[in-house]
Amino acid sequence: MVHGAFCAGWVFEDFRKPFEHAGHGVITPDLPGHAPNARPGSVAGLSMRDYAKAVARLCADQASPPILIGHSLGGLVAQLAAAATPVEALILLAPSAPWGVPGATMEEGITAMSLYALGPFWLQAIEPDYPAARRYLFDRLPKAARRATFKRMTAESGLALWETLNWWLDPQATTLVRAGAIKAPVLALVGADDAIHPPTTVRSTASRLGGETRVLPGMGHWLMGEPGWEAVAEVCLAWLAEPRTLNAA
Repeated sequence: MVHGAFCAGWVFEDFRKPFEHAGHGVITPDLPGHAPNARPGSVAGLSMRDYAKAVARLCADQASPPILIGHSLGGLVAQLAAAATPVEALILLAPSAPWGVPGATMEEGITAMSLYALGPFWLQAIEPDYPAARRYLFDRLPKAARRATFKRMTAESGLALWETLNWWLDPQATTLVRAGAIKAPVLALVGADDAIHPPTTVRSTASRLGGETRVLPGMGHWLMGEPGWEAVAEVCLAWLAEPRTLNAA
């Protein structure tokens, strides 16, 4: 399970449990520079390529191709990793879009341009912003949980954010996932009320990958932690249990 921006593997502390109860071994790695003991600012200069290579290596080290699950920016990392090494199945939770898939809303455009207020943010380690997290990530969390969850967040690579949010300015096409590169079945889940990666954009991402999209009524962006996360896990497990979904029963 691959976490998103400003986070670490802790985001799956509860979400992993139904999968473990179903018999799956679960690994929730911290992306490079995101571990709780990481040196301050260590994410500065890290690329989405660095994240994807780390996850691809972890997948390749397993005894058999794993099921790969990624949330938000981690969903894009998962796409890049799955294009580089075999996986059994790919589940994307509110994923960031790959290179070439445009946003569908004004809100996405504003988000993509807002970081320029920080100057050359692609050179920096960007600290999380509570008002933004409160509005877009934790809007469905109980009030008491918002600050506690935010305190666990960490800095994010400005370069990785630039490569993801401003892909059209990236001549290297760092986040490109070529059609047909992912051989595994793909499921994308998105909250109907997700303002960060809304359903229209997530459908476009899944279509690019030859996968299917399911829109979850009443859910926002924090699919693995907001109220209703248990149902999200159930959808994933039911999909994985479908005989036609996996190459091996």
